[in-house]
Amino acid sequence: MTIDCQPVAATDAYFGNTHLIYFRHLDREPEIPFEEHILFQDEHILVADKPHFLPVTPSGLYLHQTLLNRLKHKTGIQELSPIHRIDRDTAGLVVFSVQAVERGLYQNLFRDRLVKKVYEAIAAYSESLILKLPMTYQSRMQISEHFLQMCEVDGEPNTDTQIELIEIVKPWAKYRLRPGSGKKHQLRCHLNALGIPILNDQIYPELTPYRQYDLDLNRPLQLLAKEISFFDPVIHQERQFNSQMQLMKLD
Repeated sequence: MTIDCQPVAATDAYFGNTHLIYFRHLDREPEIPFEEHILFQDEHILVADKPHFLPVTPSGLYLHQTLLNRLKHKTGIQELSPIHRIDRDTAGLVVFSVQAVERGLYQNLFRDRLVKKVYEAIAAYSESLILKLPMTYQSRMQISEHFLQMCEVDGEPNTDTQIELIEIVKPWAKYRLRPGSGKKHQLRCHLNALGIPILNDQIYPELTPYRQYDLDLNRPLQLLAKEISFFDPVIHQERQFNSQMQLMKLD
């Protein structure tokens, strides 16, 4: 545990009006050799570009090798908190609240679907699908028998994704995705259901064996959180941010 970023021993005296942070011990943690970048920071929010493979927050085998803890160490802002999430396998934009008192205002934007997000993905070229683009794909999704995967079921749709074509270099194509909802693995599940799973996806269509430490860093999921925009409820202005990261070049 720490007080003001200083280790606390079991024999230390109690101090009132302080915050204790507990970090569980990990015998070993996967090393992620890719760097995050801060794109924007003011007194209210911080916007970062997250690399592939790096979790947003601590969980499982990851503690220090997370975007949140890296940014806390880099900025010294201990109240920093993500107001949304993207998958560990996905690269791109993540927005953080700088002040705890404002966190709920920003999180409500996502709850109320007031945030516009744009993703890019590389997946298989499908002539029959491309003839239908642009399109909005809808389905009802729920957790499958394996907690890591989502699946589509019959019933009223609870997810929707706008899909556009950006580029074709057979046998691949680059797509622009605009999720209207925010279900877990929505984009990965939707493209898989359309017969074009995202390149290097280790979960769809088939769940591959989990690699704890020996990560294949040469095969990142080709999914990027490219743009995010919203009306800031604190400063009452429009905000728009664009990732500086790129997916693999098609040639």
